[in-house]
Amino acid sequence: MYRILLIDDDERLAPLLAEYFSRYDLNLISETHPSQGLRRLSQGDVDLLILDVMLPEMDGFDVCRSLRKDNDMPILMLTARGEVMDRVIGLEIGADDYLAKPFEPRELVARIHNILKRTTSKQTSPIHQFGDLKIDPNRRQVTLKGQMIELTTKEYALLLLLVKSPGKSFSRDEIMNALSGVDAEFFSRSIDILVSRLRQKLKPLENIQTVWGRGYRFIEGAN
Repeated sequence: MYRILLIDDDERLAPLLAEYFSRYDLNLISETHPSQGLRRLSQGDVDLLILDVMLPEMDGFDVCRSLRKDNDMPILMLTARGEVMDRVIGLEIGADDYLAKPFEPRELVARIHNILKRTTSKQTSPIHQFGDLKIDPNRRQVTLKGQMIELTTKEYALLLLLVKSPGKSFSRDEIMNALSGVDAEFFSRSIDILVSRLRQKLKPLENIQTVWGRGYRFIEGAN
């Protein structure tokens, strides 16, 4: 089942859509403020974002711009205005589709399925399985013994980097550059904290090992 996040300050909309979406194998979760929505997205288990333009704190265009700096999350934007220029701006800054309010729920579902079909066909990647640990890059999901592990964006990116090359040692600078491209001493030191948090969430597994004088690596079969 695909997980869809709705960021819209109309509190009446989410319950109605959630019930309708369930008929089409879509699980809707919702937030009314951009800051809450961005925190929810950082967990890395959302397949598509429905983003309203008119929001408190910041508008949907600013949210979309912020996400597109380092995130290719499929985005469908909503607006009550329905102006052509809004649609143009939304698509220019990286939205995958645009729908004006009021809309028919069936059309929204059809657009969501079309976006997911396009994006998943382009981004299909092999699933990484190590015993009870499963990493599905296509769904951005990590499970341990069938239970979902909630990871932040950085934790997920680190895990995916390591599991793509099991046994390979990565220095802190290599990890830092792969995750952000920012050559900053502060972030380099924070790699150890990031690894520690990821290890805690993967317990009792001990696949992430420290390579003294080098950095870290992922070992298959460790427990």
